[in-house]
Amino acid sequence: MDSVADSAILSCVKIYTNRSAILALAAAGTLWGLTVPLTKVALAWLGPSWLTVVRFAVAAPVLASLGRGGLRDSLSIRMLASGAIGFGAVIVLQNAGIERTSVSHAAMIVGAVPVLVALIAAGLGEMATRPLTWAGYAVALAGIALVAGAAGGGATAQGDLLVGGSVLLSAAFIALQPRLLAGRDAAALTAVQFAGGALVALPAALLSEGIPHGPGAPLPALALAALALAGTPLPFWLFAFGQARVPADLAGAFVNLEPVVGGVAGWLVLGEPAAIGQILGVAAVLAGIAMSTLPPSAERPRVPVGDAAQASRLRDSQVAGSNSRTRGWAAVK
Repeated sequence: MDSVADSAILSCVKIYTNRSAILALAAAGTLWGLTVPLTKVALAWLGPSWLTVVRFAVAAPVLASLGRGGLRDSLSIRMLASGAIGFGAVIVLQNAGIERTSVSHAAMIVGAVPVLVALIAAGLGEMATRPLTWAGYAVALAGIALVAGAAGGGATAQGDLLVGGSVLLSAAFIALQPRLLAGRDAAALTAVQFAGGALVALPAALLSEGIPHGPGAPLPALALAALALAGTPLPFWLFAFGQARVPADLAGAFVNLEPVVGGVAGWLVLGEPAAIGQILGVAAVLAGIAMSTLPPSAERPRVPVGDAAQASRLRDSQVAGSNSRTRGWAAVK
């Protein structure tokens, strides 16, 4: 095997075995799932839009203090706008959609995020996704269908469209975020984007929910504090950390952990019933994530489409050079 292919394989395997990035992405997906019961408890006090505002407004200074050395490079209108769309608009649309549709429909739509991320990345010419990865997405999506299958009715077209809009924005944001993270501190950039998310959610909260009242009980306030101080800055920062070190579609695969962990948390914390089909669905999602993130071995690596063409041209030039040298030595002899 030529040196170009060898170095490409080694580079690809190194990406897939970047242990710190993989662990960060897995932790982020798990923590997002664990925020589900906290969110349900906090919604007893604040509406969906105000909950978004408070989460991001409180979490932004926490991450800003951690990444204060990189704030100057991250603070710009462009980065604020990316957070306004990728965080604020996504969460507002998702919360509004969940209020108007069933849990099963919402879970199925959100489960399409990794597939959309891979399609967007491929459309941008950044990555050629392996067949095994696509198969993993299909298995995980089937698992999400099983997990959500026992949820109640109440789905509406309006709610599904709102959740679908949030999914499209989220997938585009995940696919493009590595470009924004390049050369910037993950904590600092995420803090700036949180501020942008809070700013765009604030008008929606004022118009749709008015001025919030004080909590009627201490539990929702405690849930909100845990959600804003730990459940928001930590998983988003971990995901940004991982995104900066692996391909976008690999990072997107870990989004499927959220509905699975959220469902398990609902069973264990909120006392919701668990059917055998849902348990099988959890296993299917985990298997699908494993398939999607399995590092390549001897197979041709997943390299950016442009890089693959460049490698092919370089390999051809090396072969031509080798043939030329061989003919030269033959003439000398």
